[in-house]
Amino acid sequence: MLLSGEEIRRRQNDHELRIEPFNEEQLNPNSYNLSLHNELLIYEEVVLDAGAPNRYRRIEIPPEGFTLQPGMLYLGRTVEFTKTHGFVPMIQGRSSLGRLGIVINAGGAIGDAGYQGTWTLEMYCIQPVRIYAGMQVCQIYYMNLEGECEEYSSDKYQHSRDIQPSLMFREVSGIDSDKQLELNFDELLHGARE
Repeated sequence: MLLSGEEIRRRQNDHELRIEPFNEEQLNPNSYNLSLHNELLIYEEVVLDAGAPNRYRRIEIPPEGFTLQPGMLYLGRTVEFTKTHGFVPMIQGRSSLGRLGIVINAGGAIGDAGYQGTWTLEMYCIQPVRIYAGMQVCQIYYMNLEGECEEYSSDKYQHSRDIQPSLMFREVSGIDSDKQLELNFDELLHGARE
């Protein structure tokens, strides 16, 4: 069973669901629109390795927008921080963006009961398309959970307030480090001049 938009709104005042910030104008009949934060992350590897951390860099989306290019994977995140208890949160890209050739979270649409954090968004496009920070890019909706379950509590992505690159290497290689390989060209360039 799917929660109605009115039920999502009503439950903002109890401990089961929380969307922060919450704006009633983003509420739909049976979902809530989530917005894109102003940063993107792109990997800097020719071949991505599921068994090792991959280098990446951050891009800030300027006020005039940023053009996504085909053949690239972009990771973004939602502005909104969500908390869910007793329901299964799910997100999917908005159909208006699908009609522009943008695919969002093709492989990560289902969340876990108990998840708390912002949502990392996997994005790619069919043809070049300009996007903007703050635009409503996906919808969150909630399914009832039948039966007992242990809520999500892993430190892998829980309580995230940042874009999260893949941590699959922890499962594949047993590496338990949070050490990411962020490239900071400005810092490297500035350090080289000194």
